[in-house]
Amino acid sequence: MKPTLLILAAGMGSRYGGLKQLDAMGPSGEVVLDYSVFDAIRAGFGKVVFVIRRDFEEQFRTQIGAKFGDRIAVEYAFQDLHDLPAGHSVPEGRTKPWGTAHALLSAEKVIHEPFLMINADDFYGRDAFAKIAQDLIAPRPDDGKSHYSMVGYYLKNTLSDHGSVSRGVCSRDAQGMLSSVLEMTKIFKIASGAENRESEPAQPLTGEEIVSMNFFGFTPDIFTHLRAAFTEFLSLHGSDLKAECYAPKVVNDLIQVGKAEVKVLESNDSWFGVTYPEDKADVVAAIRSLVQAGAYPPNLWA
Repeated sequence: MKPTLLILAAGMGSRYGGLKQLDAMGPSGEVVLDYSVFDAIRAGFGKVVFVIRRDFEEQFRTQIGAKFGDRIAVEYAFQDLHDLPAGHSVPEGRTKPWGTAHALLSAEKVIHEPFLMINADDFYGRDAFAKIAQDLIAPRPDDGKSHYSMVGYYLKNTLSDHGSVSRGVCSRDAQGMLSSVLEMTKIFKIASGAENRESEPAQPLTGEEIVSMNFFGFTPDIFTHLRAAFTEFLSLHGSDLKAECYAPKVVNDLIQVGKAEVKVLESNDSWFGVTYPEDKADVVAAIRSLVQAGAYPPNLWA
């Protein structure tokens, strides 16, 4: 069974100032997720599922899905703020989405095979897709645990020159398995590496840390775990107008209680993405260099 690519594309880039998922970055008008789909196709993925919001469905289908519908199966799932477990409701004044765990749950009905979760606005590189595709089709141990995987990147290669970023900083055990993911939400690039300024004093970072960029390989049993975690999250934080339930935190909690193991794969490629408007020029230049080097054709879907 070929794995599926799940692309989280429901969020508006608040710091970026617009719907950056549809912002052209490539030489022929390609957006960043075009390159992810292209890399997934050549890595052997059989389907792509987009998690979007209904208010920009028509625009997304026309500008994105129509481009490669004849090359790979395409399906859509819709993240809705009001799509909550029984007994829970949206508090008055809440407009912020519930986070990546909720976004994943919205795709449960259309995914029944191993799948890769990624962000729509991150460029991960061909090597990452090839490595995780092989892992997704590999047999899993029958030991009662869930077995997942992720591709990690060096923190220093994921920072912005124009402001803070949020990253899941990973720790590994002696066997190279993920032992924890710590979400840091205010990481700034500095001369000596980086620092997290969520609290005082700031926490120094070397830049050599492995971080999660939401590039996770899952089996469908993750949905059962997510449903339980999201329900608990709502019971504890459902009245908080800005709280979010993060998929990496759910994975971390599963590891801590011995319910899951996550293999950490390292990519030889560089990650890059757009967090702030000023980042766009760097991404455009990086893609241009890859095209000139022959890594991608100048027109992906010609």
